[in-house]
Amino acid sequence: MKYYYYAILEPEKHYYNVTFPDLPGVNTFGEGIEDALDMASDALGGHLLVCENDHDILPEPSTFDDLVSHLDVKQQLQLIMVDTKIIRAREENRTVNKMVTLPKYMVELGKDRGINFSQTLQRALKEELNL
Repeated sequence: MKYYYYAILEPEKHYYNVTFPDLPGVNTFGEGIEDALDMASDALGGHLLVCENDHDILPEPSTFDDLVSHLDVKQQLQLIMVDTKIIRAREENRTVNKMVTLPKYMVELGKDRGINFSQTLQRALKEELNL
C-alpha cells in the first residue's frame, strides 16, 4: 500500500533532524538533505510495516496547509511516499530461478567478457521498474 506523510526537516550543524508530525516517535536524521530524505523514507517505511503487521489504525495524513503555519523559520516540509508492498518484497529478498532465452552469440560474448548474466538482468529490471 502507498502512504504519503509529511516530514519536517530541521538543519542542525552538519545534519538534518527529521520528524513526522502525524506519527510521533518516528524520528531520524541524516548527514545532508539527501541522506535525511533517504533516512526519512526508511524510518517511515519501517514504522508503517510494523503498523500494518499489528493491524494498527493509522492517522490521516495532515495537509501541507495544516502543517506549514506551525513551522519554525529553519524548518521545512517534505512529502515522503513509501510503498509497503515494495518494502515487503525487498525484505523477503528471495531469489527465484528464471529461465531466460538469449541468442547464442550474446551468451558467448558475455562469457568471454566475464559478464554475470544474473546481475546484468537484475540491474536492467531495476532500471526498467524504477526501483
